[in-house]
Formats: sequence, structure tokens, C-alpha cells
Amino acid sequence: MAEKNFTLVTEFLLIAFADCPEWALPLFLLFLSIYLITLLGNTGMIILIWVDHCLHTPMYFLLSHLSFMDICYSSVTVPQMMAVLLEHGTVLSYTCCVAQFFLFTFFGSIDCYLLALMACDRYVAVCQPLLYVTIMTQKARLGFMAVVYIAGLFSALVRTVSAFTLSFCGTNEINFIFCDLPPLLKLTCGDSYTQEVVIIVFAIFVIPACMVVILVSYLFIILAIMQISSPGGRAKTFSTCASHLTTVSLFFGTLIFMYLRDDSGRSPQEDQVVAVFYTTMIPMLNPLIYSLRNKEVKEALRKILNRAKLS
Repeated sequence: MAEKNFTLVTEFLLIAFADCPEWALPLFLLFLSIYLITLLGNTGMIILIWVDHCLHTPMYFLLSHLSFMDICYSSVTVPQMMAVLLEHGTVLSYTCCVAQFFLFTFFGSIDCYLLALMACDRYVAVCQPLLYVTIMTQKARLGFMAVVYIAGLFSALVRTVSAFTLSFCGTNEINFIFCDLPPLLKLTCGDSYTQEVVIIVFAIFVIPACMVVILVSYLFIILAIMQISSPGGRAKTFSTCASHLTTVSLFFGTLIFMYLRDDSGRSPQEDQVVAVFYTTMIPMLNPLIYSLRNKEVKEALRKILNRAKLS
């Protein structure tokens, strides 16, 4: 034990999926395909919103930022994941691990805050339709996004500083797909109580705080929808929120399962599967969810395709 305490870690060895090397190539090709679809889908969504003037609304302005975050979010982790699979483990310097951890937390936090902001946007659109244009002006939208990015930066700084003021010693092997908090905490030595409390309290504040905003917004939305007499009107109003609600359920469901559940009985393999889902699948699914369930996006896409055929 004494030797472990004095052998400080200066680099990390990522060894995810090391128990099944025969799956390395198929998984590499799968993640490569998912990553390319993610880039294509989210970039296409951004271009579609930018080109079609009918989509120049507050909701789609926020959606374009969500698509941009999904590109950044997956680009921080998925290439690293593919390198681990291709090389059967890869060495990551301490500085690279810090940078990856910071960027992953930064983009992930912005995703949380952005989804909460989108819920507020839906609340104003449904519950205060006459004031929607007045409240969600271009200046207001830019101000809201500035707050979201600053909050994401603050979240990333607090979480990264708290995590990497810990001492890592003994083995430098991380049985995970990237530098994330749960596997890093397993390498700590010495007194880490203060840092762990800060990390846990901050995680408990960020994720549930965003969820409370979303739940309260949708509570008022549901109450407003119930007051609509026409069944067709209720269905049409709720359909404007369905895509966002699906994205929220997928994103926050996996975050809660990963970061806010009890550590006892959890296995590295289980954590890896959950991490793969929220770092690869959700960014890929978001543009599909918003395009398949949204008539305005489908109509804009149809017009773009028709123009392409005519040209």
C-alpha cells in the first residue's frame, strides 16, 4: 500500500473492451458508422435551419445549437473510443486526459442547460402564445445562449479542477472508453473527501436543477393543453413538444443512470455500455427524432430535395 501511495500517475492507459479483442474491429466499424451518421445528420440539420427561412424561429435557433453541441460532444469521445478499439488500448497523457474531461463536461453541461432552455421556450410558446414573439426576440435568444455557454464553462471548470486536484497513484489503467469521472475516482489515493463532495454536490445540482425546470415547464404545458377543447388542437399542440420530450427522456435518463445511482454492484462493462449510448447513440438519434416527428423539418427537407432535383 505504501508503494501505491508514492507511485503517482502521469499518464493513463485506456483499455476498454480489452476482454473481447475479437469484437474490436466490428465495434470500430460500428462506431465509425454511427459517428459519420452523427456528423452528417447534425450538420444537415444546422444547414437546413440556416437555409430555410420558415425555420428561422426561436425553437429551431435553439435546435441548431443542440445539433452543434452534439457534433462537439461526440467528437470529444468517439474518435478516442475508436482509437482504443483499433489499438487494443491507448495511452493518454495527463494533459490530454484533463483536456478531454474538461471538453466533455463543457459540452455535456451545455446540453443539459440547453434542453432546459428549450423546455422554457416550449412553455412560452404554448402557455403565452401572444407574448412569444415579444419574449423570444433575437436579442433575448442570444442573451439566453450566452448564459448557457457561460454556465457550461463554469460547470466544466468546477468539475475539472475538483477532479484533477485529486492524487492518482498505483495502476494507471482505466477500463473505460474515455477519461470520465467514475473510472478516474477508482485511481485516487490519499484524502479526496472534499473534492468528491464538491463533484457530487455539483452533479446533484446541475442535472436535477435542469430536470426541475423541464418538469415544471411541462407541467404548465400539460395543464394548458388540457384546457384546449378540441382533441385535434390538443394533439397538434402536444406534437410541437414531442421531439423535445423524447430527447430529454433519452439524455437525462442515461445521465441519471450513469452519475446519480449507487456505486455498489455496478460493473465496468455496464458503465461502458451506458457511456456508449449517451456519447454515440443520442447525438446520432437527435436529428432523426426532430426530423421524423416534425412536419416543418420534413417540409423544409422536401423543398431542399425538390430544388436539388430541379437543378
